Amino acid sequence: MRRMGTQSTPWVASSAEELLTGATRRTPLDPSDGKSGSRFERVVIDGRPYFVKSLSHERDWIMRVTGDRDHRPLLIWRHGIMAAAPASIDHTVVGMAIDGEGEACELTILMHDVGRWLVPEGDGPVALTQHLGFLHHLAEFSATFWGWQDHIGLTPLEHRFRFFAPDNIAPELTRPQVPVPLRVAAQGWEQLRRRAPQLHELVRAIHDDPGPLAAALRQTPSTFLHGDWKMGNLGSHPDGRTILLDWAYPGSGPACYDLAWYLALNRARLPQTKDEAISVFRDALERQGIVTAGWFDAQLDLSLLAIMATFAWEKAVGEEAELRWWEAAARRGTRWLR
Repeated sequence: MRRMGTQSTPWVASSAEELLTGATRRTPLDPSDGKSGSRFERVVIDGRPYFVKSLSHERDWIMRVTGDRDHRPLLIWRHGIMAAAPASIDHTVVGMAIDGEGEACELTILMHDVGRWLVPEGDGPVALTQHLGFLHHLAEFSATFWGWQDHIGLTPLEHRFRFFAPDNIAPELTRPQVPVPLRVAAQGWEQLRRRAPQLHELVRAIHDDPGPLAAALRQTPSTFLHGDWKMGNLGSHPDGRTILLDWAYPGSGPACYDLAWYLALNRARLPQTKDEAISVFRDALERQGIVTAGWFDAQLDLSLLAIMATFAWEKAVGEEAELRWWEAAARRGTRWLR
């Protein structure tokens, strides 16, 4: 019998070898959405299919640009945070293991194979019912952890705004193989300077000093952030539960930040306008018992501004209307800064 974790005692194996004991088939994978440098496998254990992700600071550029030297997914797993997610969320994780030391220290994550239920690849809009389910479950997720504060050393709010800051990604651009997202980001910042110079100056100021934006957001309610609500990490079980993968950017922060991330990275897949989706999310928070009067507008505007500090480069290489929507949103956010 394989040792599996329980809600109170998440399973951390002594090694990847122990974690994958009994594997009868191991198939390396190269998922098109897997752009981080991590390794992926499909394995069969006791006749059941699983998915395996292995990552290290040395190999995974996302760990490096997010400043993760402690394997934050392991921290939240050990502290029972993933297990505390509402029943509407399936994190799929069975167990984890850590091997080695230093920058080559490797985290292996064993997950149930839910590939057939994930959002299909592509650029077309998802079904409205699925999109609404994601928003309602994000609101339930946020409400479950309402007021949560980080006491275990996760992603600092200030650094979220600097993931793709030019100086932060500069070391990655000198590596022999530059990840495609970082190459596009470097080009995007230059295009932003030409296409939206005021937005460029605004986000550059945040990169130089993220403190005022973080301080303003901390004046609004906090929750636990998953940090990466994009379609590549999402799916829906037949019973309606949301599959939520890749908890790589966890930490304390505003619920609207996860919403803004969802709106920014899923633009082509949304069957509603961004403003409609925002209204759905706010209503869903209210149904979870969260009173939104008095803080929601400020948190939303500041979160949209924060997302532009992270992803304005992506908007600069895209469509004009999309760039202008986010530019206007970022300007609204500045009115809440002191």
